[in-house]
Amino acid sequence: MKLKALFAATTVSMAVLASGSATAANRDYISIVGSSTVYPFATVVAERFGRTSQYPVPTMESTGSGGGLKLFCAGVGENTPDITNSSRKIKDSEVNLCKSNGVSDIVEVKIGYDGIVIANSKQAIDYNVTLKNVFDALAKQIPSENGTLIDNPNQTWSDVDPSLPNIKIEVLGPPPTSGTRDAFVELAMEGGCKQYPSLAALKSEDKSRYKAICHAMREDGAFIEAGENDNLIVQKLKASPDALGVFGYSFLEENMDVVKGASIDGVAPSFDSIGDGSYPVSRSMFFYVKKAHENVIPGIKEYVHQFTADEAIGDMGYLVDRGLIPLSSSERKQVRDAAINLKPNL
Repeated sequence: MKLKALFAATTVSMAVLASGSATAANRDYISIVGSSTVYPFATVVAERFGRTSQYPVPTMESTGSGGGLKLFCAGVGENTPDITNSSRKIKDSEVNLCKSNGVSDIVEVKIGYDGIVIANSKQAIDYNVTLKNVFDALAKQIPSENGTLIDNPNQTWSDVDPSLPNIKIEVLGPPPTSGTRDAFVELAMEGGCKQYPSLAALKSEDKSRYKAICHAMREDGAFIEAGENDNLIVQKLKASPDALGVFGYSFLEENMDVVKGASIDGVAPSFDSIGDGSYPVSRSMFFYVKKAHENVIPGIKEYVHQFTADEAIGDMGYLVDRGLIPLSSSERKQVRDAAINLKPNL
């Protein structure tokens, strides 16, 4: 089944689930929601699963990591998703939400790594920025020369650093429901924020205020929320050479004929630099399984087995060909040993 057809089928299926109809109450297919970054990997697994097993192709909806976990944690039952993909680790608050709604046995499956890139049109100028540059360009407020917080006055990249181009700051990125957004603010924005000694000191004094300052993005047009569809951001960059975009490395790799990634702290995003941790904006990717659905919805354990097989996520796996950065062999073995038995680990 082609991805477009799969996505269309997903939309219909999720509408049925939401309606609580008799069809949803007796479904025989796996329902998956979640991260737009993990979505391309999961759809490949789902298609192969449908072709090589006795089970239907799972339905898949790209809701963003936060949106998927909210749906996943809404309760137990056939009107709720069985699995949610996530480009970040589940938060304690989300685990508590799950438990409060009766979702107490959750299986966390780590599938590999991804980097978050800042990219622009291949026809445009090259960018080499620091984490501090990123914060100074995109933070809602930054420290002034005397240390007081002021609304971000930087209008061009050369305002941020004279060595950067005199081009208006315009960055397209994901919304707050996205795991990519969560990871970007934690790794890139906070990474630049704490280079200000006064803000770094605030972390131990008032952690909530520290995070509020470091994670707050501009709302004056310099940062533009472009939705969960990373492919749409790629197309916008192609049409707007002065703009930059934030998305997962796998989308960069798929579109290297159109876009290129900026170096961050002197390191370019690549398969190797993300895998060895030298690229500073790297993250883990996961999916979460509702253990209570294992013996209710057919094929869940088999789907998990297929996703975690070396054939899929191993060093030479077909998902690595799609841009997944593989786990080490020892970590992969630990993941698979837990996944085989769907052992709850949260």
